[in-house]
Amino acid sequence: MWHRTVFLFVFTLLLSFSGGAQEIAVLKYKGGGDWYANPTALPNLIRFCNRTIRTAINDKPQTVEVASPALYQYPYIHMTGHGNVFFSDEEALNLRTYLMAGGFLHIDDNYGMEPYLRKELKKVFPGKELEELGAEHPIFSQRFQFPDGLPKIHEHDGKRPQAFGIFHEDRMMLLFTFESDLGDGWEDPEVHNDPEEVRQKALQMGANIIQYAFKN
Repeated sequence: MWHRTVFLFVFTLLLSFSGGAQEIAVLKYKGGGDWYANPTALPNLIRFCNRTIRTAINDKPQTVEVASPALYQYPYIHMTGHGNVFFSDEEALNLRTYLMAGGFLHIDDNYGMEPYLRKELKKVFPGKELEELGAEHPIFSQRFQFPDGLPKIHEHDGKRPQAFGIFHEDRMMLLFTFESDLGDGWEDPEVHNDPEEVRQKALQMGANIIQYAFKN
């Protein structure tokens, strides 16, 4: 029964990826963390992508829960927040199946979720580790060039920005951006009062991530 369910999920996923529709979603998770943070971020990123890399993404991102079969409708899922994250065994299995079947998850630490996230990712991929990406990784040289790797958008603890991935057969299926806070840079200008140059870096890096996710 489990294998039949996985087959149906994967079949739905492949249909949605090949049908030409471009939809992305925000991941709603449990644990008390604010999964809904940065409400203007994805709509702004979508508009930037549609304008600069010729995507045709619906400008109203959807919300999807971790255990939902609807997860498989989206080639790109965005996850963010400041606090605790919790995945049940059912949620971990569903997320793992989605990613192994070709889905892509971008987790952007909005500040404070990293220790909780690392623990929960062990449930999703018990045998895999987050691997730090070097500046030569192709995600930094899509439409926009980032020769030094992930840009620093907000200071937080003053640590260097880091990008980590989880891979399956040389395909990166999960990206975790840490000490950068791209999502804050995607938000409306008046939310954080970031200089336009900083916002552009954040949006350009976001567009690279979208482009990479759609191509791989």
